[in-house]
Amino acid sequence: MEKRAKHLYEKMIDYKRFATIMLAAGVFFYLGTIIPSTTKSNFDLNIMSFASLFFLAVSIILFFRSKKYRKDLLELDDTQEYSMKK
Repeated sequence: MEKRAKHLYEKMIDYKRFATIMLAAGVFFYLGTIIPSTTKSNFDLNIMSFASLFFLAVSIILFFRSKKYRKDLLELDDTQEYSMKK
């Protein structure tokens, strides 16, 4: 059971890190759409808007997945040390 708790904890941390990276990438693309520039075409703006929405949606999904693993980790009996780390 200790091995399963460690596995769940590592997955939870990994998904949270991936979600944070995706969130940062989504914000980067969003800033690219709102910063004015004369060289941007409508196609470029559409691509950046779609990329921003995609990265933010994936980020939200990954945060929910991390939350699911945290919940599973808390349901195990002997995970006191992992649940305290966050």
